[in-house]
Amino acid sequence: MFRRRALFGAMAAAATLATVTAPCWADIYRYVDENGTVHFTNVPDSTRYKLYLSTQKRPDPVTQAFDSQVRPYPRVSRRRYQEHILAAARANKLEPALIHAVISAESGYDHLARSPKGAKGLMQLMPSTAKRYGVDNPLDPKQNIEGGAAYLRDLLTMFGNDLKLAIAAYNAGEGAVMEHGYKIPPYRETIAYVPKVLAYYNRYKSTL
Repeated sequence: MFRRRALFGAMAAAATLATVTAPCWADIYRYVDENGTVHFTNVPDSTRYKLYLSTQKRPDPVTQAFDSQVRPYPRVSRRRYQEHILAAARANKLEPALIHAVISAESGYDHLARSPKGAKGLMQLMPSTAKRYGVDNPLDPKQNIEGGAAYLRDLLTMFGNDLKLAIAAYNAGEGAVMEHGYKIPPYRETIAYVPKVLAYYNRYKSTL
């Protein structure tokens, strides 16, 4: 009976320790002594301890880069086009946070934004993309958001709802993602773009 209590108590302690130390990425080790008592520690001082629970997060080099750097745009900027964003999100079964994230990364909510490559508007639609989705005036916020949201939905469907690949394709084109084996293309701009959009997306999910 004593051993059973010791084991349950130790497991409870380990769960608490894992909760407390997870942000510090401290692994949990344990060993069972000759009396059947289970010992846990996050600082093993003996070879008797064996890894029991790994709380270390394996950072993804694609998604971690901008997590601590990206700051959400002011609410006044986000609310300016909120009606169009919500409508486009509903029509295309997208999260509004994702549309906001793309707009933040692409144009910073400047509906007159133009890129040297010819992309225009809030979601920086290229002329061919605008034409594909029936956007006559890409500088019109409503049309631009509708076209960009429809493109995002098609990319998510195309890549099996893999958000990273869809975002990469939005930046580099779906052909580039396919040509590189359905992986994020090794373009400097795209490698930086994907975590930037994801960082905005994560922030907006909790603030919108």
